[in-house]
Amino acid sequence: MVRFRIACSIIVALAALCNPAAAGAQPAAKVVRIGWLGDDPATTHFREAFRQGLRDLGYVEGRNLVIEYRFAEGKLERFPAVATELIALNVDVIVAVNGLAALAAKQATKTVPIVFASVGDPVESGLVTSLAHPGGNLTGLSNISSELVGKGLQLLKEALPGVSRVAVLWQPGGRDEPTQKERLARAEVAARTLGVRLQRVEARRPADIDRAFSEISRTRAGALNVLTSVVFFNERRRLVALAAKNQLPTMYFAREFVNAGGLMAYSANHADQYRSLAAYVDKIVKGVAPGDLPVQLPTKFELVINLKTAKALGLTIPQSLLARADQAMD
Repeated sequence: MVRFRIACSIIVALAALCNPAAAGAQPAAKVVRIGWLGDDPATTHFREAFRQGLRDLGYVEGRNLVIEYRFAEGKLERFPAVATELIALNVDVIVAVNGLAALAAKQATKTVPIVFASVGDPVESGLVTSLAHPGGNLTGLSNISSELVGKGLQLLKEALPGVSRVAVLWQPGGRDEPTQKERLARAEVAARTLGVRLQRVEARRPADIDRAFSEISRTRAGALNVLTSVVFFNERRRLVALAAKNQLPTMYFAREFVNAGGLMAYSANHADQYRSLAAYVDKIVKGVAPGDLPVQLPTKFELVINLKTAKALGLTIPQSLLARADQAMD
């Protein structure tokens, strides 16, 4: 009888080894593989905000999550090759950090889901068919807002009450030129309301930036407003240095310019947007089609001021403006 019981125990143990689920063991959790199609490796805070969003949703790198990072490193023409490289890694989702990255990914695959961030107008740029119903394999977050340009100009005027002429630096010739022109039109409307004359200054490529500042200096503009552009973002340290050299108070479109020494920035809260990307990725890996997820518009904005730069420019920022700043760095 004892031998019989021992034999039965051995059989049960062997059965459990062959069929762990029958013994109550849980199947291994699916490992989600995300491809990060980036531009500038230095923007680590964007990646950290995204990773924090994933951690809040229960994803742990090394356990149920792998993130493959690839960067164009400022060479925008490299995006297609980098996108193809990520697709070859069999990623479940590609996170594209701007419109150019998203376009490269879209051209490289019709099946791998793509979630984009920091895109001006995804409809105008050909990424999606509509904001409410993107269709295809793309969705994401746009930084477009009808209020941004006018509000930025208003804040610049508050910092410089006596300014009468403001240069606007923009990049024509890109895929988002219609969006750029719309922003310029909104700036013109805001300028008329504020009693400010705008001077449009073009820079199609990095080689045009020095010439653009020479033009601004020659026409004696009292301040500068830089419109959103991937090229300008990549050249942010150079733009900040030229603004300082020309003693030109400048409003930028991202806090990274202020971190680099620029005077002011008013923009969507990009850290909040990158955390929100994690929720879209989570829904997609759980089976929601990206084309069914509406493109999300910014809901949080931030004003950042560099007081050290203001002092170097001989400016005293009004207390009423400082009180509304999300951050005033010394």
